Parts: sequence; C-alpha cells; structure tokens
Amino acid sequence: MQSEHAIQSAILVALSKNHCTPFRINVGKGKTADGRYFSTGVKPGYPDISGFIWKSGKAFFIEVKTKTGRPRKEQIQFHRMLTSHHIVHGIARSVDDALKIVNEELVGYGFKE
Repeated sequence: MQSEHAIQSAILVALSKNHCTPFRINVGKGKTADGRYFSTGVKPGYPDISGFIWKSGKAFFIEVKTKTGRPRKEQIQFHRMLTSHHIVHGIARSVDDALKIVNEELVGYGFKE
C-alpha cells in the first residue's frame, strides 16, 4: 500500500500537469531556545492540498488518505463548512480521485455523512 506522502506527491504533480495550481502547506511544532513550544501552519482540519482550477478560477481543497485512512473530526468539520459554501473539495486516495474532484468540480467527494 502506498503511503499518504507518496500519494500526495503524485497528486501534486498530476494536478500541476492538469491546468491547476496546487499548494501544499506544511505544518509542524517546535521548541524555542528558551523552551517554549509553538505550532506553525494552518488550523487542524485544513486539507492537505488546496489550489485553484485555471479554466474556472474555482478554488479546491483535497484531503489525501490511504485506502484505509479515515478523516478526523476536524477534517469532517472543515468538509461541512466547505459543503455549506459549495466549494470544490473531497478525499483523494489516488491521483485518479484528485483529478476527478477538480475536473468534475465535485463538492464533498469521498466523505460519508
């Protein structure tokens, strides 16, 4: 089974070749020299890949999962917010899923409610 990271990397390349501009926002935690902890990046639940579709100018958000991966509570909340605004988004378990989401401009693909 492919790792989530491998699937994500392949999706980023495929979207770039498919008239989209994808972005991957890195997040992390660290510790300052004086011992304080800090977090960087976006809030929990923000999808792995975001971007826009050239032909329509629409934004998209893609949560990358392995075949057996399940969305976390925060990811489901973000999905619900995107759905309420009819924003293109979904769960991609493969390059084909990601291309389907952006090419068909799907809302909520792969989420089960």
